[in-house]
Amino acid sequence: MTIAPAADLCAFVDRSPTPFHVCATVAAELESAGYRRLAEHEGWPTEPGRFYVVRGGSLVAWSSESSSAPHDAFRVVGGHTDSPNLRLKQHHDLSPEGLGVVALEPYGGAWLHSWLDRDLGIAGRLSLRDGRDVLVHVGEPVLRVPQLAIHLSDRKPLEVDPQRHLNGIWSTSRGSFLEVVAERAGVDAADVLGFELMTHDAQPSALIGVDAELVSAPRLDNQVTCFAGTRALLAATPTAGIRPVLALFDHEEVGSTSERGAQSDLLATVLERIVLAAGGTRDDYHRAVAASVCASGDMAHATHPNHAERHEPLHHIAIGGGPVLKLHPNLRYATDAPGTAHFVRACEQAGVPLQRYEHRADLPCGSTIGPLSAARTGMLTVDVGAPQLAMHSARETMGAADVDPYARALSAFLSPA
Repeated sequence: MTIAPAADLCAFVDRSPTPFHVCATVAAELESAGYRRLAEHEGWPTEPGRFYVVRGGSLVAWSSESSSAPHDAFRVVGGHTDSPNLRLKQHHDLSPEGLGVVALEPYGGAWLHSWLDRDLGIAGRLSLRDGRDVLVHVGEPVLRVPQLAIHLSDRKPLEVDPQRHLNGIWSTSRGSFLEVVAERAGVDAADVLGFELMTHDAQPSALIGVDAELVSAPRLDNQVTCFAGTRALLAATPTAGIRPVLALFDHEEVGSTSERGAQSDLLATVLERIVLAAGGTRDDYHRAVAASVCASGDMAHATHPNHAERHEPLHHIAIGGGPVLKLHPNLRYATDAPGTAHFVRACEQAGVPLQRYEHRADLPCGSTIGPLSAARTGMLTVDVGAPQLAMHSARETMGAADVDPYARALSAFLSPA
């Protein structure tokens, strides 16, 4: 059964240039499937159902329809909504050499050279004087960070200075860039009291290769999990005594320490309120968490054909080879043996292959929400992902055939047989 075609992933990514847009895109899919948004500051319904909450660029969704007791276990698929990019500084208008230029700065571990000489759009949210937050998405190319000509660089690769070399040209005349963005959002710039605006690759996502076997897109890390996790939740078959949960966090790329990151109280609070709304006690909440399992979904490094020596020689990961189990002895990933067993069974149930990834011991390893969320909730956690190339580049690559097996494995994890 195909539940997550790669073409649908491309459409999802193109609709979701920022964490705020990811939440809006996921919310639209959830609501079309009967999920209802709850406000955190209001009382929650006591009857079983399908619900979700949004906190900034983070979202938690769940179904309690198959639950019969307050202490029933949760099955959580976690991921993150943010990706490395270039973001607009608060005071950003510049006019060097008579050009309209905006000051940008990197967010997260952006691979900076990949952002040069690329057509960029701008998107994010505006907080208005009347208390509203408005999403804006300028999809056409309005910015470009030009590379220095080779003739002016001693014909040597130039190190990108994040303070001086990332400013973007948007006009041949002076002006206010925020006024332009506000106009595109249909609001008065004078009413914009706060903004979080970030650039994105303006080129649409695409299936590439002779037989369209590859996905070329921005933000695959980690919108693939946001997309696959949403499809997994919607396709999950209710299992008695299991409450499936989708938890998507902002700010993973900068450490997850915020009011809505994986180190916040968001997931723990939502899970406790689910238990309390079902008539349970705090002890029931702790019983539920102790019986629960989380699959922390993020992307995994496929073995690069031009740089195979940079990978652990016994753990090559193939594009098109299926979902990836991620392990690290020093807990950059949260996976342990019991967590491994849970995900292996999920892949077997879904009928998909499984690859196992370990990082080279002589290279620093990135991390995920897994160890952070596990420490915050005390929940058994396993780190998993889908294989890709060029992680943290402005544009990344994965196998089209890997999208559906990843979603199917996550769906089986949410509804164990």
